[in-house]
Amino acid sequence: MLFNSLEFLIFLPIVLIVYYRLSHRGQNAFLVLASCFFYASWDWRFLFPLLFSTSTDYLCAGRMAASFERGEPATARRKYLLLSLVTNLGLLGFFKYCNFFVDS
Repeated sequence: MLFNSLEFLIFLPIVLIVYYRLSHRGQNAFLVLASCFFYASWDWRFLFPLLFSTSTDYLCAGRMAASFERGEPATARRKYLLLSLVTNLGLLGFFKYCNFFVDS
């Protein structure tokens, strides 16, 4: 689905109507699902790395928040930040340079 397609012209009003009828927490969950649907409509195979990256970031952020609430030092939160960065940069590096190394 492209931004200038008829499908998007139908998709956007439906998403907006549903979005404004939900509570704040429901809005967030719905936007994640609508975004995944939009992304998957382009090529569903790339949805899995996106979901993996999103899940990793969500879990790391939750662990960092819990660590902060328990009053642990900043070094305890850095390992989750590092895990999130390594995951995202690793995926970026893989998809950016995979074909380069395969072709070489």
